[in-house]
Amino acid sequence: MEQDHAQVAKQNGASGLSLGTKFAFGFGSVAFGVKNNGFDYLLLIFYSQVIGLDARLVGLALTIALIADAISDPVVGYWSDNTRSRWGRRHPFMYASALPVAGTFFLVWNPPAGLSQAQLFWFLLLVSIMIRTFVTLYETPSSALIPDMTPDYDERSSLMSWRYFFGWFGGNSMSTLVFFFIFPAFVTATIPDGQFNLDAYRLYGIIGSGGILLAILLSSLGTHNQIPFLTQPPPKRHLTLRKIFREIFEAVTEPDFLKLFISALFGAVATGLSAGLAFYFLTYFWGFDSIERGQIILGTFIAAAIAFVLAPMISRKLEKKRGAMMIGFVAFLGAPLPIVLRLLDLLPPNGTDFIFWFIFFFNIIDLGLIITFQILVHAMVADVVEQHELKTGLRSEGVFTAAAIFSRKCTQGFGLMAASFILAAADFQAGADAAQVSSEAVWKMGVYYVPSILGLWFCMMLMIAPYSIDRKKHESNLRELSLRKFNG
Repeated sequence: MEQDHAQVAKQNGASGLSLGTKFAFGFGSVAFGVKNNGFDYLLLIFYSQVIGLDARLVGLALTIALIADAISDPVVGYWSDNTRSRWGRRHPFMYASALPVAGTFFLVWNPPAGLSQAQLFWFLLLVSIMIRTFVTLYETPSSALIPDMTPDYDERSSLMSWRYFFGWFGGNSMSTLVFFFIFPAFVTATIPDGQFNLDAYRLYGIIGSGGILLAILLSSLGTHNQIPFLTQPPPKRHLTLRKIFREIFEAVTEPDFLKLFISALFGAVATGLSAGLAFYFLTYFWGFDSIERGQIILGTFIAAAIAFVLAPMISRKLEKKRGAMMIGFVAFLGAPLPIVLRLLDLLPPNGTDFIFWFIFFFNIIDLGLIITFQILVHAMVADVVEQHELKTGLRSEGVFTAAAIFSRKCTQGFGLMAASFILAAADFQAGADAAQVSSEAVWKMGVYYVPSILGLWFCMMLMIAPYSIDRKKHESNLRELSLRKFNG
């Protein structure tokens, strides 16, 4: 099997990608990581507790913005699949997106002063649509390079590991900077926790936008030398709007991809719910201060490193779907366990050393498994490309990638909407610090959260189960495509 696998990869142009190329490709995800980390973890608490916008309006704005994404994401993916230029199909979009993504990220954290609730809502909605669209212009063509750069079943998992590692690295670096340096620097006599100081987020926006700009440009330049070896666009043909959308529809309804897509939607809502309430739990539920929250974030670097090593190993030993199902079962059942133990009063009180170190190490292990699961599932998307090409004759990497990225963006839409409704149901007061929130509201937040997150994860796993592309089928698809090309 291994010999056949290597032979198929060689026949189909496996590039033996250099470490530098993998690094550059992965480093581009720092941009997506910085943007997503801010939106997933800080946006809800910033707009609701610092700015004072009703949490439900924050969730509503981000959910409505998904409507624009539902249209723009597959269109950008299709556009990049069929672009003809001296810089190939993907890189023109990557270069063009750098400044717009960085600029709109800065705007999110710097809303104009003196806006009413309605005006704040419209500002957040419009800026969210803008940044989502510009991120699509970069992240979709960039991520779509994976099936272009290598047909190898395991190397695709390796590339996805680089992508996820740097995505988490970028986002966590910003979180570490925030909790160790920015928030402590903005503590005042009237604001004892810098997490609730507006000026802290303004500085965060400046630094984050700079990091995004650097990541996009370095990744685009670092993968530029791959352009001559990437899949060429299809021959010029007459395309009508109806034909374009028919081809997009045919791609996203590919049976194996559709299973992954629906599963990813459930997973995105679960991720958004978890991320949106993460700092609520760290701040209100566990009672950690700014430095302790920062230390928890530091632990996520270890979790990302664990997944970076573990995911390719599991891909080789167990294959992607089987490994993802096994890892996911352990990770998702374990994730809410500390909250359950606290609700049942089976843990020591907050403020003890045990509580901090228990959450610290538990979070590292469980998050490492969750990231491993995500890497394997998203690597499975790349393997759908050849199966769809066999049926239609079209390479639709961009469309598949765009749909997968759209599902991940749902974390800031449906996921944060779910988080905002849990906060509303728990009677959380907007603008309140930890001392002002009642213990009853904190307890309700935990009670409503646990069954919600478990239900979403169960649905996600259920949808992955029928996925049918394993290593053997992938290699068969590659061989058949190779024969078709050889026979002309």
